[in-house]
Amino acid sequence: MARFEINDCAQAALGARPASADTFFELGMMYSTGYDAPIDYVTAHKWFNLAAMHGNKDAIRLRREIAAEMSAQEIAAAQRAARDWLRTGAVTRTAA
Repeated sequence: MARFEINDCAQAALGARPASADTFFELGMMYSTGYDAPIDYVTAHKWFNLAAMHGNKDAIRLRREIAAEMSAQEIAAAQRAARDWLRTGAVTRTAA
């Protein structure tokens, strides 16, 4: 199941179809809980951030909760990763 979700996001980045807030949220849950992926709060924060930007209210709360467990450097890395994902996705979609 996780591979399917990751492929959804990869396809969204390539312009195959738009990723939904729910897809981003599920990825955040996967990385924050360790379900089908190693626990990685930086990656989870990135996905929750993207879900929150797309209107998922639960992602806002969970992003805040895991941020309480992270260092300032980890939070900054997660925010950079979210910006990078948006920039890469935007460039790919524009070129398609």
